[in-house]
Amino acid sequence: MSTPAPARAVPDPRPDELVTPGGGARSLGHVLPAVASALGVDVPGGADARSLLDLPEARRVCVVLVDGLGHLNLAERGGHAPFLRSLLASSRPLVSTFPSTTATAVAAFGTGLGPGATGMLGYTVRVPSSGRLGNLVSWTDMPPAEQWQPHPTVFERLAAHGVAVTSVGPARFHGSGLTGAALRGAAYAPAEALEDRVDVVVRTLREPGLTYLYWHDVDKTGHHHGWGSWQWGEALAALDFELGRLARSLPRDTLLVVTADHGMVDVDPSRRRDVGTDPVLGAQVATTGGEPRALHLHVEAGADPEVVAGRWRDELGDDAVVRTRAQAVEAGWFGPVEERVLPVVGDVVVAMTGAATVVDSRTQTPASMALLGVHGSLTAREMLVPLLAHR
Repeated sequence: MSTPAPARAVPDPRPDELVTPGGGARSLGHVLPAVASALGVDVPGGADARSLLDLPEARRVCVVLVDGLGHLNLAERGGHAPFLRSLLASSRPLVSTFPSTTATAVAAFGTGLGPGATGMLGYTVRVPSSGRLGNLVSWTDMPPAEQWQPHPTVFERLAAHGVAVTSVGPARFHGSGLTGAALRGAAYAPAEALEDRVDVVVRTLREPGLTYLYWHDVDKTGHHHGWGSWQWGEALAALDFELGRLARSLPRDTLLVVTADHGMVDVDPSRRRDVGTDPVLGAQVATTGGEPRALHLHVEAGADPEVVAGRWRDELGDDAVVRTRAQAVEAGWFGPVEERVLPVVGDVVVAMTGAATVVDSRTQTPASMALLGVHGSLTAREMLVPLLAHR
């Protein structure tokens, strides 16, 4: 059997259906440009994005990004989230990025640009100048953030127009590489517990402007216990309670927008392969970037990417969609790809399907390889994220 080519986003797709970015679909990258337009600031693509997302004018906006809260995950576990469920029925999902992972998606969210422009192409990426594997979340072995991702953020554009922009998140993110690459330009207000972050948002929005709130526990719980677990349900319920309190506490003229960076699938350990120990998958692969659901394979000098791609297709069958760099770029997986970003893309790009993963014990820790909930690929469960608006 051959694996079908990814389809464009369609209404109510099956969880295992493949969804590619682009094609005019409502996307995560439209959110902040649309919000800027709602606040009366003209940013590139803002008016079209606002029309596409149907956001009203507002003097104050709070945008909440929930790490790991996929649209289909929320729809299937909505019994734990009465407030969010009340907004879900009248909403339509957005398409995330490929890879559907935090660093890539948050950069698209923050800039309005795809990963082919930002260079934020996965959890880890091969840095062309050094040849080393850099980590886009911890910003380890990476060049300076503004060098790697030089495009202005929407926060910077808003601040330049005099709009008060505040980012609320954990203290460790203040000044981090990922924040500098994707979300620079906002005043940073550190707060740890979710209830404290909600209180900070309410205080900042006593005055007109934009406040951004990030929350990570849903994703963290899903990684360790799976999104189908009771622990994930409790994390969702705790989030829902605080977001309901936030909605009740904000000034009446505030627009509240809730979205996410990606969804999540629970994996089957029996369908996990390891490049580091598998002689077939590991042959001629020098470096593996990305993550277990979305891999960038950089082949050894002199190796033919077409041969490596063919070998992976034969070995993985229906468990993966395998493309060469040229094929993945032509298919629009990363949006328009700038020349400086092209070598960051793997010689071979692999999108896993179903509940399968491919890890690399040469570069990944045992704990990371054993995660139960993962994301990064093109399935609807990973690619579709909610857009929930409340005023």
